[in-house]
Order: sequence, then structure tokens, then C-alpha cells
Amino acid sequence: MARGGGAAGVSMAHLLGIALVVLVVAAMAQVARGGGGGHDYRMALSKSILYFEAQRSGVLPGSQRIAWRANSGLTDGKANGVDLVGGYYDAGDNVKFGLPMAFTVTMMAWSVIEYGEEMAAAGELDHAVEAIKWGTDYFAKAHPEPNVLYAEVGDGDSDHNCWQRPEDMTTSRQAYRLDPQNPGSDLAGETAAAMAAASLVFRSSNPGYANQLLQHSKQLFDFADKYRGRYDNSITVARNYYGSFSGYGDELLWASAWLYQATDDRRYLDYLANNADALGGTGWSINQFGWDVKYPGVQILAAKGYRRKADFFACSCLGKDAADNVGRTPGGMLYHQRWNNIQFVTSASFLLAVYSDHLAGAAVRCSGGGGAAAGAAELLAFAKSQVDYILGSNPRGTSYMVGYGAVYPRQAHHRGSSIASIRASPSFVSCREGYASWYGRRGGNPNLLDGAVVGGPDEHDDFADERNNYEQTEAATYNNAPLMGILARLAAGHGARTRGRLGQSLQHGIAANHTSLPHGANHQHIASPVEIEQKATASWRKDGRTYHRYAVTVSNRSPAGGKTVEELHIGIGKLYGPVWGLEKAARYGYVLPSWIPSLPAGESAAFVYVHAAPLADVWVTGYKLV
Repeated sequence: MARGGGAAGVSMAHLLGIALVVLVVAAMAQVARGGGGGHDYRMALSKSILYFEAQRSGVLPGSQRIAWRANSGLTDGKANGVDLVGGYYDAGDNVKFGLPMAFTVTMMAWSVIEYGEEMAAAGELDHAVEAIKWGTDYFAKAHPEPNVLYAEVGDGDSDHNCWQRPEDMTTSRQAYRLDPQNPGSDLAGETAAAMAAASLVFRSSNPGYANQLLQHSKQLFDFADKYRGRYDNSITVARNYYGSFSGYGDELLWASAWLYQATDDRRYLDYLANNADALGGTGWSINQFGWDVKYPGVQILAAKGYRRKADFFACSCLGKDAADNVGRTPGGMLYHQRWNNIQFVTSASFLLAVYSDHLAGAAVRCSGGGGAAAGAAELLAFAKSQVDYILGSNPRGTSYMVGYGAVYPRQAHHRGSSIASIRASPSFVSCREGYASWYGRRGGNPNLLDGAVVGGPDEHDDFADERNNYEQTEAATYNNAPLMGILARLAAGHGARTRGRLGQSLQHGIAANHTSLPHGANHQHIASPVEIEQKATASWRKDGRTYHRYAVTVSNRSPAGGKTVEELHIGIGKLYGPVWGLEKAARYGYVLPSWIPSLPAGESAAFVYVHAAPLADVWVTGYKLV
């Protein structure tokens, strides 16, 4: 029902026209301000942390600020004889997925470790620490025994068939666990990393709690390392939602790095060095960092040991690598994929900011453009440009943070936000009623998902603010977790810091103990043992175009009796035709055929491709040496 007042004699169309002009002008003004550093980073920081309160499961505290939420998931774990009440829902659904939740907490903790002083200056440190503790309290419950970890509550299949508020849930709340018979080194390792990183956050303010977290972390790491396996092979219902495509090697290295940070125990430093080859730390050069793949995080956290790999990540984001650069939209946003691309934008921006602060005057060495280099200021400026894009400095003038700016998504793909609050409308909403009455409802969501960072635009900077457009309008906790760190950095100013806090204990340990990583991970001039050679083997004319057949040989140049290359991933760019002799990986490029599981020292494999173009760019994305 329309409400009148103060507009007698003025048509509704005229009023709507005025409102539209105001919105457009405001959006244009925001773009102009953002391009010159005019964004309110402190406000964005506050909202980025506030969002986590909308994702809470369990009994909400008296300090809860998102008032449209209420208690939920109060019987989680009961059927399994364990208390699993609490934790976070990952995105717009009502499932508690362990892998993205653990990564979220690790990144929140790293954000506070790195930029806690800046958060305190903005008045947000207490809120950030509270958000971390909400996750670690849950993980402590989910780890009732040294070799048991509850990995998930609920399942994506039943949940995605239902559109319900979390307070009304009638979907399965089955809990899935990892144990020696059902291992999950990736998830146990990531949870160990989260607990170790969080222990650093609480070390001064709550040392007893920090010690408790550290004990959980050590046990989880030992469990992950002793009983090896991918968690989605043990919990298959997770595979279609959060499959562990990168395997578990990155999480084991990631956990050992954080445990060394938290304990100064030489055991974890030695583990990092001794397993760098076998677990892929020296072999993987990848420009994605997120809930699945942690290699760039390890390589930047331990930059003194992995300098060449850390530089690769930075150069690839900046567009200064010789072959494997991250794509960009016309408006300048880093672009990896259609579905929730912004997760990689926020994580990359955080890593670049942290690395820039660590460099302290040194330069990143890049392989493109005749030995191109980039200084700390360039890294931070690029990271800032990505944050500004998210906040509205983009061709659409749209902020992709809900509640920030004049124009932002109003139809986030989120069950709780899109259905009337249970406080305002306590009547039960069933699965079918949610879809029938709320999912397809026109207009904005009734509850503001304040601070949520949605999946964002496509490769052309286009975005459709529609609830059923989950690839673009669904937010996730792991989008926000790294963003809160760089927002704190930017809220404090854009100038250089005298010294970054990046992995100080780890960097000191590498230097003091003269720890070196195999195969020269720290030296730009030492090549990978995997060598790629290409040559044209045939050419022909067809339909006015000249086609070429190229043969590619991939060789393990390790000396006789040396290590074997396993889990080899190959990247190919500027390819305009078919490939024979490789299989498309689920993620991260191509792999050798299943009948060639490894390349022993001195051996080679070959594949071919055909297209009407010069040589494609072919590179090694990653491998393990065993």
C-alpha cells in the first residue's frame, strides 16, 4: 500500500524520475570519488565484519547486531551424540561446510594478525575477534577426539531443494565425520591452520584459550599427516559443492607454516622444508588463492623460502608474467571464472597488500616484459584498485558490497535475507512455500544482508541483480574474510609501512636456521625440473586459413635416480583448437592421461594440438616431486 504525504499535485512518475536521477548522480559521484581514493574504507570494514553475524548458526548472543536473525541449528550433532551447535553457514544456504568455514577463520585471523592495529584504530578489532571466536568455538566442539573431526552438518543436495529461513530448517542435519578410516587431510589441515592462526590472535588477551586452540591445532595436524586422504573421498556429499581439487598437500604445508608461526617449534619448520617437494610447495605456481588451493598463501607467508613462487603470484596478478597472467575485465577487475569470481579478487588483494608491506623497499621480480619489476607501492596500488572496483569504482557504478554505496545488490541469493524475518513474521515457512512465495518474489530482499560481498560481475563487467542468479548474487564468508584485512589496511592510509608483520616468526626461522627449500624455490634463476618443448610438425591450408600441428614434449629433467613428478598440471593459453594427449582437469588446467600417472626422472610424455595460430602458451601449473 502506497503512503502519501508532502507530494500533493505531483505525479508518481515524476517522483520516480527524480529518484532515478538522484541514484544515477550518486552512483556517478561514487565512481569519481573511488577513482581518487574517496571510498569510506572504515565504513566498508565495519560492514564486512558485520556480515558474519548474518551467517551465524546456533544460539545468538545478546550482542547480536543483525536483528532479523534468530537462533537456529539447535539440535546439530544430537543424533551423533555430540554438540555441534554454532559455527557459520557458508553462503546463501543453511549448510555448515567445514572446508570453507575453516579457510574463512584462517583468513579472518590472518587479517587481524596483520592489520589488527588498524582495525583497533577503526573501532572494529573487538568485532573481528568475536567473529573469529564464533568459528573457533565451533571447531573445538567439532574436534572431540584427537583423530576425529566433524566436517559438515547438513548436505547441499537436500538443502538446495529447499528455500527456508535457517530458523525454520526441516532439511537434513546429519553430521559427517572424519576419522582414521575416513581421512580428510585437507580439511583437518585447514582446521589446524585456522586454530593455529587464531591462537596468535588470542595469545595476549586470552592465553588460556589460545593454548586450547593450539592443542587442537597440533592434534589435527598430526591426524591430517598420519592418515592421509582427500576429505571429499570420505564425505562424498561435499564433492559437488566444495570438492578438494588441489588435494591435501597445500593444506599440510599451510598448517605447518601456521603452527611454526604459533609455536616456534623447529619441527614444523623442518616439515615445511622437508616436504616442500613432495607436497607441491616448490612445484605449484598458481595465481588463484582460496578455500581449495592454499599454495600462494604458503608461498607468501613463507616468502623467504618461496620467494620465486611469491613473486610469480604477484606478477601474474599485475599482468607482468611472461605467460600465465590473470585475466581482467574491461573495467579492470581480476577475472578467473563466472561463479563467484570476487572470492579470488578479495583473496588476491589481501595477499598483494600483505606482500607489499613485507617487501619494505625491495622489488618483485617478474618474467614478462624483459625482466619487468614491481615495487611495493605498485602492489598496494593494484590491490587498492581491486577493492575500489568492488566498492563501486567500476563501469556500472555498482557496489558489490550489500549496503555500501548508492547502488548495490538488492536481491542477494540468500535464504534468510530473502524471507521475512521470523521476528516480524513468526509463521513457519516450509520448503515449498519459500520457493513459491519468496524465491521468485520481485523486489529487494526484506532483510538487508549488510556487508555481504556477492559473487560479482562477469568477464564483461555485466551484472544482473536477480535472486536466481546465484553465480553473481550469492555472497560467501570466504569473500569477506580476506577483504576485512585489506580494508583495515586502506582505512589507515595508503602509504608504505615501515615493516609488514607477514610471517615474522617464520621468516626469522628460515633465516636463523639457514633453512632452504629444495630446487631453489628461493632463487629466480633456478629452473623447474619439468621442462616443456614445443615445435610445429605440420601445416596446411583450409578455408583460406593456415593450420598448424604442434607437438609438445613434457620431460622430467631430474638426474637419473632422482625424484618422480606426480600430479602434473599443465596450463595452456592462447589455444584455439583441440588438444590430444591430455585430459581436462576438474580445475587448474590439464593433466596427463590416466595411464601416465607420473613421470620418473629422465622420462617424457607428449601431446599435440592444432589451430590456425602461432605457438600457444604452455606452462607448468603445478606438480609434486616424490
